[in-house]
Amino acid sequence: MGKENQTSVAEFILLGLSQDTKVQILLFCVFLIVYLLSVFWNLLITILVRNDSRLHTPMYFFLKNLSFAHLCFSTSITPQMLVHLLVKKKTISFAGCSIQRVVFLLAGCTECALLAVMSYDRYVAVCKPLHYSIIMTQSICVQLAIVSWISRAFVCSVDSAFTLCLPYQGKNVINPYFCEPPALLKLASADTYQAEMALFSMGVVILLAPVFLIIVSYWHILFTVMRIQSGEGRLKVFSTCGSHLTVVVLYYGSGIFAYMRPNSKGMSEKDKVISVFYSVMTSMLNPIIYSLRNKDVKGALRKLAGR
Repeated sequence: MGKENQTSVAEFILLGLSQDTKVQILLFCVFLIVYLLSVFWNLLITILVRNDSRLHTPMYFFLKNLSFAHLCFSTSITPQMLVHLLVKKKTISFAGCSIQRVVFLLAGCTECALLAVMSYDRYVAVCKPLHYSIIMTQSICVQLAIVSWISRAFVCSVDSAFTLCLPYQGKNVINPYFCEPPALLKLASADTYQAEMALFSMGVVILLAPVFLIIVSYWHILFTVMRIQSGEGRLKVFSTCGSHLTVVVLYYGSGIFAYMRPNSKGMSEKDKVISVFYSVMTSMLNPIIYSLRNKDVKGALRKLAGR
């Protein structure tokens, strides 16, 4: 593979997180637990929202969509990473790499859109409580979810067209543990300037545009909270929005660091840590954050457990 520059790459070699056998076994155990917890919590959130009538609200409808996106996001990466931690030959076919990249981008981009939509839902709930049921109807919620998925699919198709249509000949060693867009561009045999600019531009659409909507929503929420005289009322608003804000900071902070830096094709050890947190840990942490700080979810859990 890669002996002749005119031969197209049929598979990629993934270097992974470590070459030390003991470290690989330790990482396998850690990431297996993280992945199982991620699947468990996200499936649990989906089941609770579907079965408990108290959770049949716009916020939990979007949370159910977010949990499904988390499942797709982590499943596109973690199972293969676990296998590669146990085998010597860490390879992935070009087709497999392409599929992994598309699913990873689609799920990740949709998460960004859903977090923005959820911030709008919180804005309406806090700033326009009397009009909440009129604005956030079931049909509007369904439309917002569909637009989140379809618009992100379009963005990913444009980005993938630039990256996957490049020629890949000779070099086939990917530094991280999955087919991350910046690392894949590094192996292209042609000029990647247009693809880099496309990736950066899509990053603006995917990350910064939703961040702007989130900031505007919470700016209005903050002003509304400052006008609330009751300390109990303020605490109720902060408890309602606290989980969402925590998830936004964790997800967007690591995502912007990973993808919004021009010419960030290299992968340092610090970049790998950020990548692991962004691609593996957030899918497990987010449903836990929503569950631990939410009375409705706790009540649904007790009902499901028969208590």
